[in-house]
Amino acid sequence: MKQIRHTGIVVSSLEDSLVFYRDLLGLSIHKDNTEKGSYIDKVLGLSGVEVRTVKLKSGDGNLIELLQYNSPKSQKATRKINDIGYSHIAFSVDDIEKSYAELKSNGVVFNGAPCVSPDAYAKVAFCRDPDGNFIELVEQLNDDTLDKRENKS
Repeated sequence: MKQIRHTGIVVSSLEDSLVFYRDLLGLSIHKDNTEKGSYIDKVLGLSGVEVRTVKLKSGDGNLIELLQYNSPKSQKATRKINDIGYSHIAFSVDDIEKSYAELKSNGVVFNGAPCVSPDAYAKVAFCRDPDGNFIELVEQLNDDTLDKRENKS
């Protein structure tokens, strides 16, 4: 393997997901495409596929691909954080308290407030995207950052 190319997330509404990933998290649209026909049917092992894909790019060039299937229709599943399978995507942020406040004020649901890891390496919070997928926000701390944050509290 040479690199991780992208992470794909099936969504119920591209518009709602773009508000979250593009507008709130700050990713930029890299490519917007609709796929259908024999190639995509063969690749996915499905029949009659029509899927709109939007690839979003982070500041470091990593990609997330949002997929909304027009056919066949997708089934929504409720997942717990400890269910078998893909668990979450983690994003690095500069100021988790600021990100937490902004996202929360925009209706994003969090598991809890940001917490400092036991080794004081990071401050972490988990939230959910519009379809309930878990998103981890991580602010890497150094001794100076931690001291400044604790003095503000």
